[in-house]
Order: sequence, then C-alpha cells, then structure tokens
Amino acid sequence: MDRKWEAPAGQNLLASILFRKVPTAPHTLMQRVALAALSACERVAGIRPTLKWPNDLIVNGNKLAGLLAQAERDIVVVGIGLNVGWAPAGAARLSRDLDPMQVLRELLVAYDEVPEDPWSQYRENMGTIGQRVRVELADGNVAGRALDVERDGRLLVVDDAGVKHRFDVGDIVHLR
Repeated sequence: MDRKWEAPAGQNLLASILFRKVPTAPHTLMQRVALAALSACERVAGIRPTLKWPNDLIVNGNKLAGLLAQAERDIVVVGIGLNVGWAPAGAARLSRDLDPMQVLRELLVAYDEVPEDPWSQYRENMGTIGQRVRVELADGNVAGRALDVERDGRLLVVDDAGVKHRFDVGDIVHLR
C-alpha cells in the first residue's frame, strides 16, 4: 500500500527481525513480537499500549507502533516501527529521554518470555475486540462489531445486518 514509517535518525526504533525457525503458523511470530513490544514499552516507560488488529500498538487511541511481516520460503522477517523519542502529529511516543536501543533490548528479552502459542495473550491485549469498527478493503468497506481474533489470526466481525465476516487483512478504523 506504499506506506512508509519514517523518523529522524536515532529517535525511534525502526528494526527488522529475521526468523529462520518458522513455526507451522507463521503469523504467531508477528503476534509474539507485538506482545514483546507491549512488554518492552511497559518496562522502559511505564506505558502499556493495547493492540489494534492486525499490527498496531495504540496508546489513548493514537498509534505508537506498527508491525509488518513478510514470509519467504523458510524465513520470516518481522519489521517494527516504534515511536520512542519522536512521533508525527496525531501519534504517540514513549519518551524523549529513552534510547531506542534500550527498547530493542527489552523487546528481545520479552520476546523469549512470550509463549510459543501466543493466541490467548494476544486476544487479552487486543483492544479491537468488542469495538465498533470499519474494515477497509481494496473492494469496499464492512462496518460492524469486532467479535474476536481467531486462532489463525483472522478478525471476526459481525456486520450491521448480522452477517459474520472473517478477515485475513484490512485496515481497521475504530468507530465511536
């Protein structure tokens, strides 16, 4: 979608993590990194973000971090952009006084503490569940209530007509 995550040099955590050991369900790697990022934020800044499906960390409704994963044969790369000392307008940051490398160290330590099957913990930290949402897709939008994140990582949404939809991808807008 031609999106960029840019920041002034040395201000934020912009990193890619290469995984050579890929589990049967590769999406769990991104979930584990997201959960590790939540823990790292709490450890270094006392801030506990929530998750916005499928790949954002949110603080008070503002984006703090985004994650992307790409799989190629027998490797997965999970990229993270986390606003540490700087944030664009309308976004959140941790603190001007933090070193992004400190956040990365805590994230890597926390990653090893996340269960190999992160589904329950991922769901517990998912701020999208229960929210009224709009799922924006290339061919249209679906509005409804986010009911759950299934074990395979799909978001379950019931639309205004009562029809259930399962989404692998989509831009989520939390509605009021």
